[in-house]
Amino acid sequence: MRKKKIIIGTRGSKLALWQAEWIKSELQRLNPGLEIKLNKIKTTGDKILDVPLAKVGGKGLFVKEIEEALLSAKADLAVHSMKDVPTDFPKGLHLAVICKREDPRDAFISQIKSEKLKVKSFKELPKGATIGTSSLRRSCQLLSIRPDLKIAQLRGNLDTRLRKLDEGQFDAIILAAAGVKRLGWSERITEIIEPEVSLPAIGQGAIGIECRIDDKFINQLIAPLNHKETYVCVKAERAFLKKLEGGCQVPIAAHARLVQRPEDKDYSLKMDGLVGSVSGDRIIRGNIEGNYHDAEALGIRLAEDLLSRGAKEILDEVYGRNIPPAC
Repeated sequence: MRKKKIIIGTRGSKLALWQAEWIKSELQRLNPGLEIKLNKIKTTGDKILDVPLAKVGGKGLFVKEIEEALLSAKADLAVHSMKDVPTDFPKGLHLAVICKREDPRDAFISQIKSEKLKVKSFKELPKGATIGTSSLRRSCQLLSIRPDLKIAQLRGNLDTRLRKLDEGQFDAIILAAAGVKRLGWSERITEIIEPEVSLPAIGQGAIGIECRIDDKFINQLIAPLNHKETYVCVKAERAFLKKLEGGCQVPIAAHARLVQRPEDKDYSLKMDGLVGSVSGDRIIRGNIEGNYHDAEALGIRLAEDLLSRGAKEILDEVYGRNIPPAC
């Protein structure tokens, strides 16, 4: 069994390859002598770079071709950024592992070459500043605080986005802090944006491993990489998203974490969630706390609470503008 050749399906971006190589190194650390190769796959999301993700129809833009590789046995497991993974899987596949989460927050990165724009935080941005982001979730939250800002579409891999910032195409950009840190670019972060300002995307900062349900060897091989706390929290967030019937490019956000109860030293799950309009003029927020064993039920209850307080109307409006859910 040790000599079995394993193929990991992954996107070809620097971040995706970092994640796949990390999984590879962990598996080889636990299984010395195991042969592992990477199958770099170009997804639809990688090919379409001139259109905002929210306007591209269909779910699974960054996973569809990789899942096809799993089903055709051209890959034995797939490594994903959890925020890109749809809540439903093709028949025969499942999300077997969610690894320990990196920082789930957003990162604010400002211009470093401009003498005219030297800001140390999001709040210091001058009126009318141009912010680069491809996320409706981020733009709606930032516009709710600073409606004067100009939101410009920003697509491409992390290094491409930073290059566009340095070229002066934007005054600042917003990225997931986890990816910036994983690639060793923490010094570029101007400020970490707290969830109170920009609530993270579902699953942001977590790496997931997808595989075939009936492949017992692979399921057993990757099981030690599962991080229970992260798994529980991301499951709650994904249940919230599924109940809202949303994709990762809809203005939906949620963040769950486990907190220790002082009375009995056990843990509770706390989760914040929101649904916002594209313009940021309406944002419905909510939170919930309960037994972490009921993680998915808590996510569903929080979604139902938001729907009852106006989120349904907002989501109907978003979809009515020909902005389908897209991941």
